[in-house]
Amino acid sequence: MPKITVLPHPDACPQGAEFEAEVGKSLCVNLLAHHVHIEHACEMSAACTTCHVIVKQGFDTLEPSDDTEDDLLDQAWGLSPRSRLSCQAMMAGTDLVLEIPRYSINHAKENG
Repeated sequence: MPKITVLPHPDACPQGAEFEAEVGKSLCVNLLAHHVHIEHACEMSAACTTCHVIVKQGFDTLEPSDDTEDDLLDQAWGLSPRSRLSCQAMMAGTDLVLEIPRYSINHAKENG
């Protein structure tokens, strides 16, 4: 089973994480299932960029993004050539290393 390694993020995953991922499920679903508290303000409907991740390793093993995802990513904070919306990128059979950007454009984020 492939694994996801998450680099440390001060809010979403302070210690970093590594876990076995379920193939065919989105990166976001896999992250949330393993207690990585990634934002997903639109409830994974591809309507925001709060679940933006940067795929540090394994990017080329993911299916390419579509036009909707690309248009949204243009609005993401800290955009990289290896950026994806974790709600749209489906886990394939290869290990991934993910970085969650320090900030998002979630203006409605609640602190509590």
